[in-house]
Amino acid sequence: MAINCLRATPKIPHPSNPNITFSHSFLFLSSNSKPKRLFSPIRAFSMSYDKELAAATKAASVAARLCQKVQQTLLKSDVHSKSDKSPVTVADYGSQALVSFVLERELPSESFSLVAEEDSGDLQIDSGRETLERITKLVNDTVANSDYSDSNLTTEDVLRAIDNGKSEGGSCGRHWVLDPIDGTKGFLRGDQYAIALALLDEGKVVLGVLACPNLPLASISSDNKHSSHDKVGCLFFAKLGGGTYMQPLDGSSPLKVHVSATENPVEASFFESYEAAHSLHGLSSTIAKKLGVKAPPVRIDSQAKYGALSRGDGAIYLRFPHKGYREKIWDHAAGCIVVTEAGGVVTDAAGNPLDFSKGRYLDLEAGIIVTNQKLMPSLLKAVKASLEEEKASSL
Repeated sequence: MAINCLRATPKIPHPSNPNITFSHSFLFLSSNSKPKRLFSPIRAFSMSYDKELAAATKAASVAARLCQKVQQTLLKSDVHSKSDKSPVTVADYGSQALVSFVLERELPSESFSLVAEEDSGDLQIDSGRETLERITKLVNDTVANSDYSDSNLTTEDVLRAIDNGKSEGGSCGRHWVLDPIDGTKGFLRGDQYAIALALLDEGKVVLGVLACPNLPLASISSDNKHSSHDKVGCLFFAKLGGGTYMQPLDGSSPLKVHVSATENPVEASFFESYEAAHSLHGLSSTIAKKLGVKAPPVRIDSQAKYGALSRGDGAIYLRFPHKGYREKIWDHAAGCIVVTEAGGVVTDAAGNPLDFSKGRYLDLEAGIIVTNQKLMPSLLKAVKASLEEEKASSL
């Protein structure tokens, strides 16, 4: 049958940004035939993802319980050394195994691809067998107190679940993106960390979940001195076009959140990485001065910063890694959609949106900046000027 024509539908607005539109084409085989869709760039923007989001929140919550148990044991230990990374190693692998296990159980009919930080190579050599046994026991103890109490995972099951994370991602199909413990140094200090899980569909982040076990439910802004009695443990979740919500990790009712509405940079506060090794604090300080920001930076570990910013604790997040560092998609995918669905903007230092479709890494222009839509123009101007000054001073 001969092809008569290709016909494009009218442009369709992005559900959360009316300035972005998409269209798709239909193939008509004859004047009497029904149209057949060839390719739909808007497929990822027209699906509800309710089932996937429910599975993701469940997976992150179960993994958070495992991580909490390990951290509590770690902090109670009198013999723990700061140089001993074994507790976070066990929690890291255990978290990844659990997220993989829960997603497969909750979405059994779907092909499963996971882009994650860990693989089981070190656990399969002789020196890793004891660690593998510890991980397996910890995973099964957590599973026994969950909706999956009928399951008992063998060491081989755990290895397979971990190695589900070997996917390279990309622009085709669906890929889950996981950082099983984002903020390992914060975890070891007993401070902030996050289980960060997102879903890519055709290279676009369509949902994200941040489980932040140590983040207070009250604001952590510099002018709010929360007490040690404040309740901690937050779960942030968002899907494309659906807004961002926060709820306590214990499963209480969710609350819709929104980024700060601050327009005046003088009234803004900003987040940056706790560790100086993770971001150029000096450059962030220069940018803040150019903007006129008066408040000192709030320094916390992990993508908990994205969660805190999504609910308005601060107005700006600056991340400028040291030269040569390549950002991984699992360090930003979940946080990015949590902020953007709360009304914020996430770009590289040149103002380009982050591209998660290229595989396991982000190719960026200098760094990452996050703020609300009103502050973004002046922030970009300050970033550009500061980077030019830094470049000139290095010549």
